[in-house]
Amino acid sequence: MTSIVLVRPEIPGNTGAVGRTCVALDLELVLIHPLGFTITDTRLKRAGLDYWQHIRLAEFASWEAFLAERAPREDQLYLFEEYAQRSFYEPAYPDDAYLVFGRETKGLPKEIVAAHPSQMVSLPMRSDKVRSLNLANTVAAAAYQAVRAQFNG
Repeated sequence: MTSIVLVRPEIPGNTGAVGRTCVALDLELVLIHPLGFTITDTRLKRAGLDYWQHIRLAEFASWEAFLAERAPREDQLYLFEEYAQRSFYEPAYPDDAYLVFGRETKGLPKEIVAAHPSQMVSLPMRSDKVRSLNLANTVAAAAYQAVRAQFNG
């Protein structure tokens, strides 16, 4: 099963919207703490609407705890950053991929990026006037691209 991994998300509305996308595509949502909100935040649930109860949610105290428990293969990890050189259109995502996204304001921690440089991807943008996209929008685009083969199967 493909999973969306949010590392230290800060904005509850984004996480709620990501959760809704996860339900739509039958994906797991993995949250890596610390979070910039509580899981009971009404803004989180409002963005996720009444779908939040259907989310397959896993939480980890840290990135290290996630790695220790899940032990993902390198080819399962896809780290999304706006400065990555490889387009997210290029990989053939495995069915058990982990699509990893960082904080809205700072992206992924440097140590995570340094540990997996070959797994970095970005969403291409035509305009140089936009530095990055909203987290929830990026996750939605990435999630649909990752599961595309399952729809075309």
